[in-house]
Amino acid sequence: MNTLNDPNDPIQQLMGLDIRSVCFVADYVELHFDPNGEVVRALSDPFGVQGGQEWHFPQPGSMDLMHRYIGKIVDGYELDPARLLALHFGEDRFVVPLDDDTRVGPEAAHYLGPDGVPGGMWIW
Repeated sequence: MNTLNDPNDPIQQLMGLDIRSVCFVADYVELHFDPNGEVVRALSDPFGVQGGQEWHFPQPGSMDLMHRYIGKIVDGYELDPARLLALHFGEDRFVVPLDDDTRVGPEAAHYLGPDGVPGGMWIW
């Protein structure tokens, strides 16, 4: 598992950034961040906790709860490439499962770094 001080960890770049939009694209979910256009794409069905309520995409009500992440600031994360990618917002969490059992294809998640950064895409 990577730690907050790992300079090779792409997710470190999200610390302190706020979510500007939650997008639903066909059968996956994207979180878009300010100020540089970073994106976390959940190809595996994400789940989490928002306002004390647990949700699991695409179950009913999950999209309404995910919209409440807009404006939240990332204050922590977990990245275990064999298990999960989790973003923390105080007591709230947004989790993308990365394990082989929950993948719907060869890729479970993408991270697109700041706009214009060459090689700024990571795939799990």
